[in-house]
Amino acid sequence: MNTTVPSTATDIDVLRVFCAADGRHGNALGVVRDASTHPDEASRQALAKELGFSETVFVDDPERGIVDIYTPGLRLPFAGHPLVGAAWLLDLEVVVPPAGEVWVRGDGEFTWIEARAEWAPPRTLRPYGSAAEVDALDVPEPGEWIYAWAWEEEAAGRIRARAFPGRGDGIDEDEATGAAALLLTAELGRALNITQGRGSQLLTAPGPDGIVELGGRVRLEGTLTR
Repeated sequence: MNTTVPSTATDIDVLRVFCAADGRHGNALGVVRDASTHPDEASRQALAKELGFSETVFVDDPERGIVDIYTPGLRLPFAGHPLVGAAWLLDLEVVVPPAGEVWVRGDGEFTWIEARAEWAPPRTLRPYGSAAEVDALDVPEPGEWIYAWAWEEEAAGRIRARAFPGRGDGIDEDEATGAAALLLTAELGRALNITQGRGSQLLTAPGPDGIVELGGRVRLEGTLTR
């Protein structure tokens, strides 16, 4: 007798993280609330590649906030926009990627996380003389992970930035990069208001003992089933 084993469908919440004040832009994020549908690294990596979002986060324990983060091509110990997005979606007070515990707070329309800049993967922070120079950049060839930035208004801490992962995985430009914002905040030692990509907004503030706060708006776009 032939037996057909039914496949398990996976629901993926699709968010936009670090939206502008009018709700536009933000970086796409897939959140798999029930990570048991993809229990191993290989199946998670395959789904992240299929979805093609900048990052996809798998929730292993929603009560304790334990999560696992993937780009289309690799697993990450830490990333900013997946943690802000997952914390907002699941209403968490702490979220725990492989890098360590990340505390969360809400402040009106913003969700904030506290993290250490050294948890962020290495990026080349490349300064430019003006926002117009950053706007005029072409996407570079794959290779180096570049965070291009310039002051829009230095006294007010306003930054214009664009990010080029250089991984050759289909994400030629990252719309909003929390980890790079942490690194830049640590380097400059001051609070920043960053406009990245097409118009996403990231807020940061240095804290005590090497902690940096990172905040932004999150919007739920819908749900996919795979």
